Amino acid sequence: MMRIGIDWGGTKIEAQALGEDGAMLGRHRVPTPKGDYEGCVRAIVGLVAALETETGRRGTVGIGIPGALSPVTGLVMNANSTWNIGRPLDKDIEAALGREVRVENDANCFAVSEATDGAGAGSEIVWGVILGTGAGSGIAIRGRAVGGRNRIAGEWGHNPLPWPRDDERPGAPCFCGKLGCIETFVSGTGIERDHRERTGTALAAPAIAEAMRAGDDEAKRTYDLYLDRLARSLAHVVNILDPDVIVLGGGMSNVDELYADLPAKIDDYTFSDAFVTPVLKNRHGDSSGVRGAAWLWKE
Repeated sequence: MMRIGIDWGGTKIEAQALGEDGAMLGRHRVPTPKGDYEGCVRAIVGLVAALETETGRRGTVGIGIPGALSPVTGLVMNANSTWNIGRPLDKDIEAALGREVRVENDANCFAVSEATDGAGAGSEIVWGVILGTGAGSGIAIRGRAVGGRNRIAGEWGHNPLPWPRDDERPGAPCFCGKLGCIETFVSGTGIERDHRERTGTALAAPAIAEAMRAGDDEAKRTYDLYLDRLARSLAHVVNILDPDVIVLGGGMSNVDELYADLPAKIDDYTFSDAFVTPVLKNRHGDSSGVRGAAWLWKE
């Protein structure tokens, strides 16, 4: 069976075809037609056609989106690509392709990918945490995405920062309309804002990490604050879900010091005598979302 995965992002739409063993059989990507929902549907149809022509095989189609399908209306909700909100995305693509498709939140696709043949392979409960422009997460149990009754399972970034200090209240505004969401502290955008506000120097997240490695005291202070806030935020979910493994994705997952430093910090906040959960870097990088979308058809 060939499985085609689509990662419908805000800047690009990527498609990959996977063989039965997970080997990539083909890959194509196009810029996202921003603001043009019908153009996005046409782009997906074109990507599927290109892969099937290239391989000479027909595939199942799974799609990861930044948002979810409402359990009430069946329409897209919570999408930062706002032109998709309120659209019957699955039905429109099924009509255009002439076959059933499966649609899931992109963070859940990340978790499925890493649970299937990534860093969390062989683990029963995989929590995939994405630390990029925003902060989201997905949950996979026995390799399958957990969407939840309200289709918001894993929306960890839109809870308040746990155990906030006085100088962390009320927190920065979040796009969701609330103040002090976890996302505003532990995203790449969040660490950049914190460093800029404390030091008056604007640096991108990778540059902050490099400055910290070079011995810059202010960058080290920024990193230490980030580490503590991330540990608090992760521990809060560990105390509820207690996953077998935590897999990090997104731009901040490339800060390798986190894997050595996080476990001891998380241990400070978990309701256990010892925190033994592995915190691992993703195996499939930017391809994890699209691979997870393909694996939505895993039997």
